[in-house]
Amino acid sequence: MSIDVNFMVGGEAGQGVQSVGFLLGKVFARGGYHIFADQDYESRVRGGHNFFRVRVKDSEVGAIAELVDVLIALNKESIGLHQKELAKMGVVIFDGDKVKDTGNNGDLFSVPLERLAEEKVGNKLMSNTVALGAALSLVEYDFEIVDKVLRDHFGAGETGEANAKAAKAGYDYAKDNFKRDFGYHLGTISDAKGMLLNGNEAVALGAMAAGCKFVAAYPMTPVTPIMEYIAAKAKEFGIVVVQPEDEISAINMIIGASYAGVRAMTATSGGGFCLMVEGLSLAGMTETPIVIVLGQRPGPAIGLPTRTEQGELEFAIHAGHGEFPRAVLAPATCEDAFWLTIKAFNLAEKYQTPVILLTDQHLASSYATNDVFDLSKVVIERGLLFSGEVVADYRRHKITESGISPRAFPLQQEGILVMTDSDEHNEEGHLIEDAETRIRIMEKRMRKLSGLRKEIASPKVYGPQKADMTLVGWGSTYGAIREAVDILHQEQFSVNLVHLTELWPFPAEAVADTLGGARNICVIENNATGQLSHLIQAETNIKPDRKIIKYDGRPFTPAYLVREVRKGVL
Repeated sequence: MSIDVNFMVGGEAGQGVQSVGFLLGKVFARGGYHIFADQDYESRVRGGHNFFRVRVKDSEVGAIAELVDVLIALNKESIGLHQKELAKMGVVIFDGDKVKDTGNNGDLFSVPLERLAEEKVGNKLMSNTVALGAALSLVEYDFEIVDKVLRDHFGAGETGEANAKAAKAGYDYAKDNFKRDFGYHLGTISDAKGMLLNGNEAVALGAMAAGCKFVAAYPMTPVTPIMEYIAAKAKEFGIVVVQPEDEISAINMIIGASYAGVRAMTATSGGGFCLMVEGLSLAGMTETPIVIVLGQRPGPAIGLPTRTEQGELEFAIHAGHGEFPRAVLAPATCEDAFWLTIKAFNLAEKYQTPVILLTDQHLASSYATNDVFDLSKVVIERGLLFSGEVVADYRRHKITESGISPRAFPLQQEGILVMTDSDEHNEEGHLIEDAETRIRIMEKRMRKLSGLRKEIASPKVYGPQKADMTLVGWGSTYGAIREAVDILHQEQFSVNLVHLTELWPFPAEAVADTLGGARNICVIENNATGQLSHLIQAETNIKPDRKIIKYDGRPFTPAYLVREVRKGVL
């Protein structure tokens, strides 16, 4: 029998919801289980309702489930909000000394969280760690692993010791007082060989592996952790990380760094990206390679700053004044986030153009188990560099058949003057006004699109090559749609998935070939207007038959998608 157990930690900001959720995932990952975990939090430092969900399976998992087997309720509100989501045999762990008037529901298991924390370690703030131990006791998990993870996480000193004792207190209390068979007995599968990462960490690791040496970014949910992660390792890897006064400065700083020959990146969300658009166009005009991570969240304006959406696909493709080449990549998983970040840097330098890595809050902050990335497969492509044959003839914007000019870096080769300009310019980089030069330089830049198109991967196909219904998605929706396809197959539906992670230049020919014979095309997106659906029709003349869209700031679940697909079939 396969294992699929779902935990939720609920409470206020400041109660340690995120810490307990992350440790739950880490404990099970250490025992060899596959993990997918996401978090839902409000835009405030304290108060408000937050929750962290952790799904534990003995097979690959890429989405969260709707039903909860164990709810750790750190306050009364969490019981009221989430008790209805409990599975048939589900249990709510709560502090009965603190939370009263919960009724006589058999789902409730009272654990004196604060009292145990005070008695065992003299610190009631560790009541959340007591709850962690109680939850793991219900599934009979090996406490030796729990103890080791806590000591690794908090250190071998007093803090690690205290947390291990607090968890043991909760573990033993549940073992002695929980009277019914919960039904789950989670033994160790194997020693953990992989990593528990979220999308932001995967992007940061990809940037470091790609040789990024300069990061300038202004903090903005959901991508701030990218800057923080790299900053923590900056000294070790020789990276400069700067937090400037705003996003305008950030993009101009990375343009300057790249002009000088350094691989450079910024990370922002929608509002910050708006401020960067003039700089984006400057990079397009000066043919300066830059990488921008755009972490989407619901807009317009501040919108829902801590929620998720896929509302900026068309914005990423078309943002800027004037026309210039760019690439837009949208990773589906943490593994994709790592490898596509490396590809973004390579494409930026090969084609001397901006590349946008389009993520969202769901991918950015969700954790998943991943195999260790094989760094021997990392390839660095710096593109066409000036070889220095005739120094006096160097032209930064030399017109070539490919549109790519040999690139030199200022002050790094004697006798070379590297000139460019934000005004239209000639091959040498001097500004011009005449129509003929404008046409020639504009066409030179746009010819790079031809080469870029060849670099864009075809969409992934999951399931049978031909099916009665084809579900189409992009970016972070992959895990939920893939699992929905598996569920529908079990129900004898003929369905497959076509998923895009490399979106611009749009792989029109590959998409047309893949969807050309599809009988019923349904595009699935976390936005209100169906932006990928528009793109498919505009680029291939194939009109999707149906859309499943969601724009409440919450990600898709497999169960939600299965219900929506059934509506269109039954």
